Amino acid sequence: MKPKFLIAAPSSNSGKTTITLGLLRLLKNQGHKVQPFKCGPDYIDTKHHTRAAHQVSINLDTYMMSESHVKDLYNQYSEEADISIIEGVMGLFDGANRMQGSSAEIAMLLDVPVILVVNAKAMAYSVAPLLFGLKNFNPNIKIVGVIFNFVNTESHYSFLKDACDDVGIEALGYIPNNVGISIPSRHLGLAISSENDYETIIENAAQHLAKFIDTDRLLRICKSDENSKQYADFIEEKGAKEVDFKNKKYPNDYKIAVAQDDAFNFTYFENIKTLEDLGEVIYFSPLKDKLMPEADMLYLAGGYPELFLEELSSNTSMRKSIFDFCSNGGKVIAECGGMMYLGNMIINSEGGEYPMVGFLAVGTSMEKAKLSLGYREVQLNDTIIRGHEFHYSVAIEKEKLPTVGTVFNAKGIEMQTPIYKLKNVMASYIHFYWGDSSFIADFLLDINQII
Repeated sequence: MKPKFLIAAPSSNSGKTTITLGLLRLLKNQGHKVQPFKCGPDYIDTKHHTRAAHQVSINLDTYMMSESHVKDLYNQYSEEADISIIEGVMGLFDGANRMQGSSAEIAMLLDVPVILVVNAKAMAYSVAPLLFGLKNFNPNIKIVGVIFNFVNTESHYSFLKDACDDVGIEALGYIPNNVGISIPSRHLGLAISSENDYETIIENAAQHLAKFIDTDRLLRICKSDENSKQYADFIEEKGAKEVDFKNKKYPNDYKIAVAQDDAFNFTYFENIKTLEDLGEVIYFSPLKDKLMPEADMLYLAGGYPELFLEELSSNTSMRKSIFDFCSNGGKVIAECGGMMYLGNMIINSEGGEYPMVGFLAVGTSMEKAKLSLGYREVQLNDTIIRGHEFHYSVAIEKEKLPTVGTVFNAKGIEMQTPIYKLKNVMASYIHFYWGDSSFIADFLLDINQII
């Protein structure tokens, strides 16, 4: 039986990402092959996981993905690992709609024990009712241990251990505050800038955790029979169609150009694997290359184009080659930062205007930043595709652009997020997940059939 566990917390900002990264590296340094996973749609934490574990981190999301797909991904990637670690999202029970898409839902679906990370900086024995509530709210969730964060003294920890003893959850250690293991943040979450020395931060976190966490005990209590129980039958079906597209007959000789550099890199690993199933994936850099490669399709994923406005704008040959590809009927998926790049201009927070590709008559501005966040379901004729919206920029249409589809949030409320469709270009603020659907294959065959 292999150790497996999900790291969760009562709320965001409890330190679960830092502890996850430290444990991934600590266990790797001990000689284990550790497979990381991330609950939810986050595309930044997975990059840090991959660096820490030297294994590609995989998203698990019960809103964007079918339950069978989540199970398949977990089983596939954990099979060859010695230890599987899933980092939760937000608070343990926080989902898109009640528990839907929450860490708790994934823990139940995969029958994985939960290790809590609790920020106990301003709390002592009062942690007892908090732990009791989390443990007993749903009997299908197995909370087996807790790590206390931001605890600087053994005497403080003794009060917290007393609470654990009375609640019946094992205390696995405490983490004193250490500024040397803090990863800088940006407005979309943890930073991924090449300016930061993430390797040193992660290694410091591993060494710090080794002093205060009983990892041997943690691994022992997280071993369980992989088929010990069935998934709780009260979880509602999402109703989305499950499509076994890989058993369908699609051409697999497409050339697909994928933007991949510091400005564009918010991609899901399974999305890229799906593209690879359909042909040759050719990576290129809108920042540094002169021209986009010859291709049947262009994928402009999201990222941080607002951090590289001068470089993107000054690369006029690249801008023209992408404009020509779009204008000549090339098939394009542009998501968030990719959509911003296809527009007329991006305006920075100081009001400076930087020309971009210019195919879409829309500008985007960071000047009056406003958060737009949440899961999205898009109805395109008979096709349903799900994804996630997370941005601060605001779109300013220079003229009325054609749009397609109807967009809903996780509660079924119609949203005003536009999905632009001009020639064979589909562009929006939404980051789509197509790892278990035929969307991209159908898009390549006949874009107009699905939208």
